[in-house]
Amino acid sequence: MILKEKLIKILKNKYIRSLRIRILIYILLIGIIPVLLFDIVLVRYYERTMIEQRMAQLTNQSKILKNFLNSENYLSDKATGRANIEFNQIFSLFDQRIILVDRNFRVVYDTYNVYDNKLVVSSNVLKCFDGTDSSVYYEDGDIIEFTIGLDDGNDKTINDGVMVLTYSTADIRAAISRLQDVSRVLQSVLIIVVLSYGIYISFRMVRPFKKVENTIDMISNGFFDKELSIDDYTETKRISDAFNHMMDKINKLEESRQEFVSNVSHELKTPITSVKVLADSLLMQEDVPQELYREFLADIVDEINRESKIINDLLTLVKMDKTKSELNVEKVNINDFIEIILKRLRPLAIGKNIELVFESFRPVIAEVDETKLTLAISNLVENAIKYNVLDGWVHISLNADHKYFYVKVADSGIGIPEEEQERVFERFYRVDKTRSRETGGTGLGLSITKSVIQMHKGAIKLYSKEGEGTTFTIRIPLNYIS
Repeated sequence: MILKEKLIKILKNKYIRSLRIRILIYILLIGIIPVLLFDIVLVRYYERTMIEQRMAQLTNQSKILKNFLNSENYLSDKATGRANIEFNQIFSLFDQRIILVDRNFRVVYDTYNVYDNKLVVSSNVLKCFDGTDSSVYYEDGDIIEFTIGLDDGNDKTINDGVMVLTYSTADIRAAISRLQDVSRVLQSVLIIVVLSYGIYISFRMVRPFKKVENTIDMISNGFFDKELSIDDYTETKRISDAFNHMMDKINKLEESRQEFVSNVSHELKTPITSVKVLADSLLMQEDVPQELYREFLADIVDEINRESKIINDLLTLVKMDKTKSELNVEKVNINDFIEIILKRLRPLAIGKNIELVFESFRPVIAEVDETKLTLAISNLVENAIKYNVLDGWVHISLNADHKYFYVKVADSGIGIPEEEQERVFERFYRVDKTRSRETGGTGLGLSITKSVIQMHKGAIKLYSKEGEGTTFTIRIPLNYIS
């Protein structure tokens, strides 16, 4: 019950309630990121394209101006009226500032008449006199500047002057600003649309999980046989199938727990009832013969021993459940270890005329808890002897590879029906209850065996056919895995 309540709490609090929020966040991220990239990437690309186009346009204009100035030999004839008139007419066609510098770095013309007859010495002007023209875009000042060399036609290797063209890009900046305003409006609209769509989708996608929540509520109210059926889409169907599979396991675990409690009560009560019946029988009779007293007292001792064995086995299981990680691991010679177990059980086999054979294929040294592993293998061999036929046999074999060692216990006994094989490791479960009581079994031996092997990170398998014997195979790592 506690396990179910924890499961329900986890499913409701940590999954279903936060699922809608997670879906909404994912949709917002997927929808808003492209919108933000539009403002960052597309607007920037548009600005760069406009600047490149403007610079290409100005390059053509600068070539026209350069050709005109060189053809008119303006630097030499700038004082003539005809040259100045034509120069002003051409310059009026271009919306830009033009500064002409002669080879003495003196300004001979300025569109704004600010630097007339002043010296201008800059890095770009110096490079231009050395034969290197330049074009620069100053983003901070919204200006494009061209520095172009001029010559008078006499010496093509030396520039006679420099023409500096500056053009304002304020109109481009204003266009970009307007585009950004439009982009922000578009972003706001798209964010609202994505948010609305995200809320709608999150509610629509989470709708099937409301069925999960309702089913969990019903389970929490005690309807543990309630099944979850959600076929809206593949993912929810898988969750539904996994949930039902998990609930089946939990129900089986709950049934097993209840059955275990019932079996414990029954097993502990049965010997006490027998003792009470025997004691009452003696008390109700007068002058009971000594032989009868001895017989009844022997039966009482047997029942007390049986009760003690049940209690000891229960304590062993409880101890293992509480200390699953506590093993006293040490290197053990498994060959000698099994020989010691068989030596102790051989009298039991002789009493039933059972042939007990041990076959070892190679020496095996492994890291195990010798005390606990003794319980496991002793239970298997003892069961193979007890549930055998007269004049039968029990074969124990030991083998190993580079990683595991293997112990096989095979017998010629009564076998286990196929439909019973899945339950033989359950606590207090007996295939033949009458014969188990006759042999003194408690129904806990195989449970203890499986627990010990699992503590060693090993595995146990069962192969049996009714009337043809049973084989148990154990696989345990040579080196203990912490």
